[in-house]
Amino acid sequence: MRHLWQDFPSRAPWRRPSREAARTTDKKISRRDILGAGAVGTGFLLTAGCQSETAAEASATEAGATLTPAQTEGPFYPVVDQADKDADLTRLGASGAVAEGEVVLVEGRVLDPAGNPIANAVVDVWQANAAGRYSHERDPNTAPLDPKFQGWAIMKTDANGRYAFKTIRPGAYPAEDDWWRPPHIHFKVARRGYRELTTQMYFEGEALNDVDRIVQNLPEAERLSVIVKRVDAASPYVFDIVIAKV
Repeated sequence: MRHLWQDFPSRAPWRRPSREAARTTDKKISRRDILGAGAVGTGFLLTAGCQSETAAEASATEAGATLTPAQTEGPFYPVVDQADKDADLTRLGASGAVAEGEVVLVEGRVLDPAGNPIANAVVDVWQANAAGRYSHERDPNTAPLDPKFQGWAIMKTDANGRYAFKTIRPGAYPAEDDWWRPPHIHFKVARRGYRELTTQMYFEGEALNDVDRIVQNLPEAERLSVIVKRVDAASPYVFDIVIAKV
């Protein structure tokens, strides 16, 4: 069966990171670098590889959609360009070797506040590897790098506002001596005529979600919606993102 993520090669040019993304630390990630505004995405369960509108999608479009609040970009947005930024983060370059860790699928839609899909939105994602290490020269984590892991992808939504990618479930990592960040994936979404949004997505069932300073700083409704679910291990995590018009 062909999965939806296979229809999303990298189709967007690399963009220079923002001033906030370029900030780094010589020691551990500080609370000041990480804590910021809350973030959330509204998730609807989709069948992997499904190309037609589901009942959940139709319902969401009719009812409208709640804006996805922003969350901090963090200090490890990629600052060095790489040739491979396609929708399969589990492999880097032409190598057939698969990165270490649990392979997961992530998909969703980018919507306007009325619930209408936004085509050709740029979806920029980056994350730590399975050991909790970013491929970033300033990451102080001593966990090993994975030379087989791509770690960064840029794609565009299709005519139905959909994006999808295949990746490795990221590991947790220390932000401070008494604070470990739960597994999460960073998103930056942009489209002309809309406000650029940076947010994060978390996974259901992670104990660290319950004590994470960023997650717990969110109002309950936002906290529940940013922690995404899936039907079973073979199904994708679904993360719909709603952005505001300019």
